[in-house]
Amino acid sequence: MYKFFAFINRMKHIKRWSLMRSVKEENIMEHSHQVSVIAHALCVIQNKNYGGTLDVKKTVLFAQYHEVGEVVTGDLPTPIKYFNPEIQSAYKDLEKNACERILKNLPENLQDEFKEYVLPDTQCEEYKIVKYADRISAYLKCVEEVRMGNSEFKKALKSIEKELKSCSAECVGYFLKEFAPAYELTLDELD
Repeated sequence: MYKFFAFINRMKHIKRWSLMRSVKEENIMEHSHQVSVIAHALCVIQNKNYGGTLDVKKTVLFAQYHEVGEVVTGDLPTPIKYFNPEIQSAYKDLEKNACERILKNLPENLQDEFKEYVLPDTQCEEYKIVKYADRISAYLKCVEEVRMGNSEFKKALKSIEKELKSCSAECVGYFLKEFAPAYELTLDELD
């Protein structure tokens, strides 16, 4: 029996932000969906407004599968993942091994069709867009938590905002200026 999609379905059970108290819990499946939507927007912005040539489909699929290894590894908080080069390298190896293990749960003739997205080329521009989208998603999570009165996310909000504002990708600046402020609004204010 092939279990690949059962592994993917488990993404809805793995919590994000495990070390920080959240007002609104978020799982990896929800996070991956949000990153996919943001990555799609960033691609369209870059291609339409700044003459980019990003492959939108490839980017969205990278985003959809960007956390699949966490089904096996769990979510390791960013400060720990990047504490030092040795931990960062070890964790990347662990994630890669987890993704390879999950891919082996597909029929052999389908593995290559998914491998490109589950184990992406991390040097390509499309993958870099996904990394930006992932950081924007983290920023928006902080905005949401602080808006709901959770001061535990204030420091992370300032740190991620500073990082994103110093980013050289034009699409990121555009997204932050044009779209991010709406995340601070209530449902009534969005109407």
